[in-house]
Amino acid sequence: MTRLLKKNPFIANHLLIKINKLTTKSEKETLLTWSRASTIIPIMIGHTISIYNGRGHLPIYIKDRMVGHKLGEFAPTLTFQGHEKNDNRSRR
Repeated sequence: MTRLLKKNPFIANHLLIKINKLTTKSEKETLLTWSRASTIIPIMIGHTISIYNGRGHLPIYIKDRMVGHKLGEFAPTLTFQGHEKNDNRSRR
């Protein structure tokens, strides 16, 4: 389910404060965040945000096409190691 339009999109408060500070200074700096559930808003365009994926922070450059999506969508938590070499179950 989606969030109610009456409620505005969820953005972590600390993240919003940091982005507002960077836009007033007009500096390019990487922001660290653990909030994968935060929604990307137009203020974030042009900033680099490092999103925690369970092991480390992945730097993601925010583009205009990402607006409306969640931060966690761009930092995958699993790495596909490939199928098992002798997988006989799939040949039945």
